[in-house]
Amino acid sequence: MAAVAGVRALLSFHRSVTLQRSFGHIPAQSTSTFLPRGLCSAPAKSSEPKPLVNTENVSLLENLNLMGVDVKMARQRQPGVLRKAFTNEQGLAKFLQGKGASRRVIASIISRYPRAITRSIEHLEQRWALWRDIFKTDGEIVSILDRSPESFFRSSDNGNLEKNIAFLISLGLNTKDLHRLLSTAPRTFSNSLELNRQMVEFLEDICAELGGTNPEQFPKSIISRNLYILIRSTKRVKTNIDILRASLKLSDSEMLALLQGPGAEILDLSNEYLKKNFNSLQERMVSLGCQKADIKKLILSYPMVLYIGTDTLSSKLDCLLRGGITMKQILEKPKVLDYSTENITGRLGELQRVGYDFHKNGINILDSSRKRFDAKIERLSASPETE
Repeated sequence: MAAVAGVRALLSFHRSVTLQRSFGHIPAQSTSTFLPRGLCSAPAKSSEPKPLVNTENVSLLENLNLMGVDVKMARQRQPGVLRKAFTNEQGLAKFLQGKGASRRVIASIISRYPRAITRSIEHLEQRWALWRDIFKTDGEIVSILDRSPESFFRSSDNGNLEKNIAFLISLGLNTKDLHRLLSTAPRTFSNSLELNRQMVEFLEDICAELGGTNPEQFPKSIISRNLYILIRSTKRVKTNIDILRASLKLSDSEMLALLQGPGAEILDLSNEYLKKNFNSLQERMVSLGCQKADIKKLILSYPMVLYIGTDTLSSKLDCLLRGGITMKQILEKPKVLDYSTENITGRLGELQRVGYDFHKNGINILDSSRKRFDAKIERLSASPETE
C-alpha cells in the first residue's frame, strides 16, 4: 500500500506541476526545487489496518483550484468525481484549449459538469469528430459547451451518439435540423436510441389514430417545430394532447391540423402549466365578453398563447385594451401578444403621438419589424395620417 501511495503522490505532483505550467503559474525550471510532501516522510506503520476512508483527492482539488474551477460548485454538482484517484483534467484542458476554448470557459465547464475530467482523450476526439460532422467550426461547439457542458460530456457512449445521428437522418432530418437540435436540445443525442425510437413510434401512432395519411412524415414535422420533444416523455406529450382535445372539443381532423401546425410548439410544456394557462386564459377571456368559440379560435390560430404565463398575458392584454385596441382585433391578430409588454407600451405611445387610428387602420402595424415600424412612424410624423 505504501508503494501505491508513493506512485500516486508522484503522479499527482507531476500533474499539478504540468497544470501550473500550462496555466502560467510557475516557470518550467522551478520544478526541480519542489518535492511532494507525501514523499518527504512516511507515517509510522500501524499494527492494526486502518479502515479505508472515501475522502476527496487533495491533489486534484489543488489542480482544479489552479485552473480557476469553482470547487464548491463542482462538489455540489458531482461530489464523487472529487474522490477519484485518477482523472484527466490536464488532458481535457489541453484538448479544449486546442479547440479555442479560453481558460475561463474550461474552468466554467468543469465547475458545472465535473464528470468532464473523467473522459479520455480518445473519447473526446471521437465525440468531437461526430459533432464536427454537424457543425462547421470548433468555435460553434465550444459555444455550446460553454452554455451546456452536459450536452457533450453527459454520455460516454459515442456509439450511441452515432446511432442517434443516423436514426434522426433516417427520419428525413437534414444537417441544418441536426444543427438546431444539437444547439437547442443537445440532450436528444444523449438519450438512448431506444428512447428516441419510442417517441417517434408514439408520434406515428398518434398520426394514424387521428386519420393522418402519412404517419412516417409526422415525427419529422413535430421535431422540426418543437426541438424539445425528444427530451420529453411520451406520457407528458400524450397528456397534453388529451388536455387540448378535451378542453377545445376538437375533432380528429382539427387535432391533427393543430399538431401539424404551430400546436406542436406547446407539446413539451408541463401538463400542469398547460392546464393552468388554459384555465386562466379562459377565465380572462370570458370576463372580457368572449365566447367559447373565441377561445377556441385564438388557441387554434395562435397556440403559443398557452406558453405565456398568466400574469404576463394579463399585463399584455391590459396594455392593449388601455391603448384603444379591442378584443376582437386581438383575436384577428393574436401575434401581437408575441411582443413584450414594454415593447407594446412603447409602440402604442409612439402611435398615439402621431394620431394613429386603430379602428380605421387595424393593428397590423404592432406586428411588424422594428425597421418597418420606425419607417411608418417617420412617415406619419412627416405628414399627419389621412389613410
